[in-house]
This record gives sequence, structure tokens and C-alpha cells, in this order.
Amino acid sequence: MSQPFISIKEVEANAKTRMEKVSTDLQQELTHIRTGRASINLLDSVRVDAYGSLSPLNHVATLHVPEPALITVQPFDSSQINAIEKAIRNADLGLNPSNDGKLIRLPIPALNAERRKELVKKVHVISEEHRVAIRNIRRDANESLKKLLKDKLISEDEERRGLEETQKLTDAAMKRIDAQSAAKEKEITELK
Repeated sequence: MSQPFISIKEVEANAKTRMEKVSTDLQQELTHIRTGRASINLLDSVRVDAYGSLSPLNHVATLHVPEPALITVQPFDSSQINAIEKAIRNADLGLNPSNDGKLIRLPIPALNAERRKELVKKVHVISEEHRVAIRNIRRDANESLKKLLKDKLISEDEERRGLEETQKLTDAAMKRIDAQSAAKEKEITELK
């Protein structure tokens, strides 16, 4: 059984789609890094043990940012307030929740210089992981093009144009990653 013919356009479209997914994933991961400014995205990773199962925090409470350095968490069921507070403490976000029985307040402390450096390093690590993913996608696309040439389904000129187009996609994706990384780094290092 032979594989169906894959065109150069399909190889490029597949690479482009995969690279866009990597960029979107990076954006998601960067929203979880604290910057000293309150954001409900900071709590996306928090899972609460409610009613015998782990649930995302936003499924058991309403989240608000009433001021730049404060997040409030209002449980749908006030009997869950202690479980929510415990989940926030265990999430290792560097936050110290306090509650009044109805509402949990999460003051967002200003970042010190050492913590800022750690967060910038974390941004660099995450960005590099995504750069590697982009390079792997480029490699996969290039291998597909070389196989098409080897199977005599495309000419050498078509392969060369395909490789050039793949490199252009890669360069554009790398620029997006660098821009996203630089923006997050600026956000972290900015003193308010």
C-alpha cells in the first residue's frame, strides 16, 4: 500500500500550522509567569480538591482583579473556601492568601531584584524550549521535501524553493518567539 502524494504546499501548510501552535503555546505559558501585576491567568494552574475531584480554580470560584496588585477569589460555595486557600498556597506561586470567610484576597507582592532575575531565566528556558520545537518542525518539513525529491515526485528546483520557504516560515516563527520573550522580560523587569 503506497502513501498518498503529499505536495510541497501541504508540507509548508503543515509546518506553518504547527509553528503557529508553538507560538500560541508560548503565549499561554508566558501568561502564567508572575510579573508583579495582578492577572487572573496567574491562577490557571491552580487545581482545587472540591467534592472529591481536582477542579480548575475558575470552576469553583469567581476571580476578579479589583486593583493592580490584588486578586480576589469568591467561592461559589463558601464551604470550599479552605480547600481553595490550601490549593493556592500549594500551587507555589509565591502568594499569601487571606480570607474573611466569604472572599479570599491575594495581594500580589512587588518582585524583588533576585526574583525578577529568576523569572527572566524561566522566560529564557521556556522560550528556548519553543525555539527547539520550531527547529524540529523545520527539520520534519525539510525531511518531507527531501523524501519527495528522492521519490522523484518533485524536481530539485522545487525542493530548493520548498526549503527556502520553510526557512522563511522558521525565521518568522523565531522572530515571534523572540518578540514574545522580550515583551515578557520587559514586563518582569519594569519597576512600577
